[in-house]
Amino acid sequence: MQSRSNGSLFWPVLAFVTALDVVTKGIAERALAPQRIPHDVLGSALRLTLVYNPGAAFGLNLGQQSRWIFTALTVGALVILGRLFLATRHGDVPRILALALVCAGAMGNLLDRLRSPMGVVDFLDVGIGDARWPTFNVADMAVSIGAVLLAWVLWQEDRADLTHDEQAMPVVPSTALGSETAASLAAMPAEQGDVV
Repeated sequence: MQSRSNGSLFWPVLAFVTALDVVTKGIAERALAPQRIPHDVLGSALRLTLVYNPGAAFGLNLGQQSRWIFTALTVGALVILGRLFLATRHGDVPRILALALVCAGAMGNLLDRLRSPMGVVDFLDVGIGDARWPTFNVADMAVSIGAVLLAWVLWQEDRADLTHDEQAMPVVPSTALGSETAASLAAMPAEQGDVV
């Protein structure tokens, strides 16, 4: 079975990244409280700042029902990712790794949404001075890296399919058709009254 052999990479990566996300969020909640107070690590370039995000990435919020809307969307995405995993060729390491990272990140943030109405725990704060990237977490990094890797893998697969299709199309020389068939094909547009 493809999924069993591919699972020897997929499941450990999924478990490790999800566990790392849960543990780091727990430490952040205990060590960085209260919210929105930056703790410099590398000056202002890297700070640890506890923030609860009830919405999605980049502060996207859909009101009071955001928690449940994003929970449903995440479950739907996990189903699609699961189907991609089951369709993965044996030993396709980049694709398996990409799917494991995206699934782990989605799981980490889903657990936060289910655990607390406050939302997803974010704590990594990067930027220069007041120019800050939205605060994020390990799950967000896993989703971002996995999504970029998955996009690259799928693009490579599409390119390979196009190349394979082009090579599979037979090229029939006109001499192989016979002189009568070639002449009738050449005359078809004129006979059908095509206007050029």
